[in-house]
Amino acid sequence: SLSASAAQEVENDTLVAVMYAQREGNDATRLAREVNKQVTQAVDRAKTIPAVKVQTLEYSTSPVYRKQTLSGWRVRQSIRLESRDAAALSQLIGELQEQLGVSSITYTVSPELRRQVEDGLIAEAITAFNDRAAMIAEQMKRGGNRLVEMNINNSGYQPRPMPMRTMALAEAADAPTLEAGTRQVEVRIT
Repeated sequence: SLSASAAQEVENDTLVAVMYAQREGNDATRLAREVNKQVTQAVDRAKTIPAVKVQTLEYSTSPVYRKQTLSGWRVRQSIRLESRDAAALSQLIGELQEQLGVSSITYTVSPELRRQVEDGLIAEAITAFNDRAAMIAEQMKRGGNRLVEMNINNSGYQPRPMPMRTMALAEAADAPTLEAGTRQVEVRIT
C-alpha cells in the first residue's frame, strides 16, 4: 500500500456573495411584504447583469422574545450572487447594500477550472505513484509490482463563506475592495 499526490496553486476565479433582507416589528404580514419587495428588487436588478448568477436562499419568519414574552416578529430572506466578473459583482453588492445586508463574501475556484486542474494533477499523481512503486520494488529486489486497488481522491475543498459585519445602509455604499488570491487543488492516489 502506498500513496502519491500532486498539488497546484490555482487562482480563485469566482466571487460568491450572500446578501439578505431582514425586518423586525409587530405586523408579520407587513414585514413579509417589505422583505419580499426588497428581495424581488434585488433579484430583478441582479438578473440585468448577464455575468451574475442569482439564487434565492432561506426564508424565515420567526418570533422575537424579550424577557420571555413575545414582542414581535423577524422576517428574513437571503440571496446568493455568483460571478467570475468580480468587478461587476462588487459594484452590484455596493448598489444592493442600500437595501440589503451582506452576510458573506468569498472567492472560490469554479467547477470547470477545478476539474481541468484535477485532470492534469491525476496524470501527475499516477506518474509519481508508478515511480514510487517501481522504486519500492527495486529496493525490495522484486521483479515488479501488481496493482490490486487504486483510489483517486481530490481535495474537494469548498470554502465556507466568511461572515462580515452586516448593516443595511441608508444610501448606496461603495463597492467592497476584493482580491481573489489562490487556492491549492490536490489529488492523492492511494
